[in-house]
This record gives sequence, C-alpha cells and structure tokens, in this order.
Amino acid sequence: MKKRFLCVAFALLSLLTVWGQNVSALDQLKADPRRAYGTDYPYLLETPKLTKAPSGYKPFYISHYARHGSRYYWSGALYKELDSLLTFAHEKQLLTAAGENFRVKFMAAKQELQTGVSELTDLGWAQHQGIARIMYNNFPEVFKKGGNVLAVSSLVGRCVISMSAFCQELVQCNPKIEIREQSSRFTLDAVVPTDGQNPIKHNYPKYVRPRYEKNRDKFKSADVLRDNLAKRMFVSTEGLPGRLQHITSNLINLYTSLPSIGHEGMMEGLITDEEIAAEWEHNNLGTYSWVFGPQYQMIPILQDILKKAGAAIDGSSDHIADLRFGHDTCIGPLTILMGINGADKDPEDPYEVKNVYQSWETCKACNIQLIFYRSSKKDADVLVKCLMNGREATLPVPTATYPYYKWSDFLKFYTERCNK
Repeated sequence: MKKRFLCVAFALLSLLTVWGQNVSALDQLKADPRRAYGTDYPYLLETPKLTKAPSGYKPFYISHYARHGSRYYWSGALYKELDSLLTFAHEKQLLTAAGENFRVKFMAAKQELQTGVSELTDLGWAQHQGIARIMYNNFPEVFKKGGNVLAVSSLVGRCVISMSAFCQELVQCNPKIEIREQSSRFTLDAVVPTDGQNPIKHNYPKYVRPRYEKNRDKFKSADVLRDNLAKRMFVSTEGLPGRLQHITSNLINLYTSLPSIGHEGMMEGLITDEEIAAEWEHNNLGTYSWVFGPQYQMIPILQDILKKAGAAIDGSSDHIADLRFGHDTCIGPLTILMGINGADKDPEDPYEVKNVYQSWETCKACNIQLIFYRSSKKDADVLVKCLMNGREATLPVPTATYPYYKWSDFLKFYTERCNK
C-alpha cells in the first residue's frame, strides 16, 4: 500500500511539475523577452531560495557540469558576411536610415568582433565567478574545511578560461581549497565525449529523432520577424548578395549575441526583443531537436558523474567537488538524457514541447549541480539534489522527499538508463 501511495504521489508531482513549467515558461518570457534568445541568453546570477535539507543532513560533495560563459559569436563567417553585406548595400544605397546607423556602429566595432571570434568575454568571466561564489555560499559545509577539487575542461579556450574564473573565485572564497585544473585529451570523455581528439571511441546513436518532428507541419507560425527586419534594414532587397533568408538569419544571430559582448545598442530601430519572443515557441522546437538528438552520446559524461560520486561516497576519493566545463552541444543533450525538469518526455504534439524544455535553460554559462548530503545518523541513506541553473529541479527518479533523492535510487535509475 505504501509503495502504491508513493507511486501515485510521484505521478501527481510530475503532472503538477509539467503544468507549472507551462505557466512558468510563458510568464518568464513575458517578464524577460530576452529569454527568447535561447542558447544566446546570458546567464542571470540569481539566488533563489532552496529547500532546507532533511533533519540531520548536510552537504558534503558537489558534482557539476557547466557551459562556458558569454562569448563573441562562434563563427567568424557571421562578421565577414555582414561586413560584405553592409559595404555592398551602402555603396548601392540600399540601406534605410536605421540600416545606415547600424552599418556605422558595426564598422566601428568590426575589428574587435573579428578578433574576438568565439572567445570568452568579460561578462562570461564574471558569470562563472558569480556562479562559483553562489555555490560556495549555498553549500558552505562542503567547502569550509577546504579540500581537493578536480576541474576538467574541453580543449577550447573559452571553456578553459571559464574554468579558471570559477576556480579562482572558489579559492578566493577559501584559500584552503586545492584545485587541480585539467584541459586534456585524457579527460574529454567527462566533458566532450564526441570530440574528435577523444582517444576513447563510442558507438552510441548519433541522433535520435524526437517524436514531435513527425507532426511539425501541424505547428503554425506567423514568422513576420524576418519581413519586418528586411523592411527596416533595406529600402529594397533586390540585388542583395545571398539569399534573404540567410541575410536575416545573420542579422538575428548578431542581435541575440550583442548582450554577451557589450554592444546592445548596435541594432537599435531594426529589431526588438518582443518580436523575437513572439517567435520563441517555433524556434524552441528547433533547439529541442538538436539537444534531444545526440543525448545518448552524452552517456560517458553521466557515467563519469556516477563513478566520481560513488568514489566520493565510499571514501575512495577525497574530492569535495568535481567540476566540468564544456559546451551547449553537451549540456543540452545531457539535460535530456537525465530528464531534468521533464526534458526527456519527448511529446508528440509540437505545442507541448515548450512545456518540457525551454531553450534558455541551455543559455551561456548554464550549469547542472548535483549536491550530495550525508546524515549524522549511521547507515542513513545518502541523498542528492539537482540544481538546474541554480534552481531546484525535478528528476525522473521516484522520491517521496523532493527535491531530495536517495543516492541508491539515483544510481540505479541512471545506471539502467546508460545501459539500456
């Protein structure tokens, strides 16, 4: 009877969570239209209230995965193509007044943009400093006596620098913390298993098609943003170099990257946050496909999390934290693989996708924190809590004490998911 009650309670909790996420997604978008930037959204340093641990329990270990912080656009082709476009349109007198104003600002910043391609910005550094300090303040019991931490990063510079920012801040919080930082082919399985330089090769499915895709034609989108942008930018689009669809995509991609590089006013009069927010649900479908598809390729990261946590629990490791710094192409699919906040539900209805996944959860500097707790009582269960971007998150693991899950249940569930 008790087991049946717990199953029913867990089912009801899951239903309430889905409902709550639906309201939350729309409300958050209204409150902050920049969330519609999706994976370009700059991380917000918030300190939401966390649920108090059960009586007698204290945190003793943290396992973490984070995306690098805010950066310049990842590809230099964007800046080069816009440079050519604006030069051509200016010479042919195809720019509106707003378009010409943008051209002047872009040309003034062009050298900086082209030099900074893909590199971490000052904001990206500050994001990881802030996240580290919030983690330290949220869970002082883990860090107050000092101890050993292993931090591993992808081989890409912006991830290495993000790791450095995070680790430096932790040590400033407590100089007794000893951190070993590593960016190496030896540790790629824990951060970017799909990197071509990873000496360990896996045979997991490269892409799994989400079920909504077969019904995608049922989703109706007004898609007026591109038309409005083109009219505000050009007096005529005749003779422009390249397809108009590609040109407007480049302009939108630049716009959503501007807060990360400190040039928010560059495209004033051409596009608004509210217009991007109006098309967020459609764009969110595309993001869900690319984070859902490669989820099984992230199994090595989840296995590394389970292995290192197990070692911290049984005492074979003296780490108080294991930190990982990678990319959206990893943490996004990892979120699906772990089913954080129901992201693995794979709905058939494209209109339901927004209720299980919101693209801004894979924002710049997004992070997953797994906090492990021990009880003062001998032989009591070890508990684990999941934070997604600093907020308590649900997992598809049955529990009667949300947001806390038994480590034994957590380990069993995810070991089976990895082996399935």
